[in-house]
Amino acid sequence: MAQDWRRLGYIAGIVIPLWLLVGVMLAASFYPGYSHRHQALSELGATGAPTDVLSPLINNFPLGGLFLLFAYAVFKTFPHSRLAKFSAVLIGVHGVASIGAGLFSCDMGCNPPSPSVDQQLHNLFGAVMFLSLLIASALWGSLSWRVLQCRWLAVLSVACCALAILTLWPMAAAIESGENFGVYQRLNYGVSVLWLSALAGQLYWLQGRR
Repeated sequence: MAQDWRRLGYIAGIVIPLWLLVGVMLAASFYPGYSHRHQALSELGATGAPTDVLSPLINNFPLGGLFLLFAYAVFKTFPHSRLAKFSAVLIGVHGVASIGAGLFSCDMGCNPPSPSVDQQLHNLFGAVMFLSLLIASALWGSLSWRVLQCRWLAVLSVACCALAILTLWPMAAAIESGENFGVYQRLNYGVSVLWLSALAGQLYWLQGRR
């Protein structure tokens, strides 16, 4: 039974990028004039947006559940590795923060001069989401080799962690200019969820060999 739950958790991790892509594209299709290039993902769920109810229901909440399910699988897979279990906790924290970011929407435009309490909480959950996956991917730069003997995943973990950090500067500049923020945010978050999906795929493959 525990093995079945782990397998389900691996599958959850594998499908996260696809779910995110389909969910964002679907929500954006109900938001007239929405720009994937310039607008933040959070604007799909912003207070007063055409998709303020739909977006959290198809994105934040189910994705949070998928992250939590994968976190459980990772935690149970490595009972003797404290770092691996800590990475699982971080992935679980990311899932909880995803739900929190959906419960507390940003203000229209997501960058008001006087942010509401909901906007401030949304920003807090967003920061937790970024840091949790960033630290988890950094840990797997070492863990991939130590517990899985998987060099390619170690290299990918370090590369995705570095790319997530490097995109912070153009994201900050894009906030000021109002241009291309959507591109950099999608790149920033995309590399993190693709890394997580790669980890899930490797764990699924290894379980199938046992």
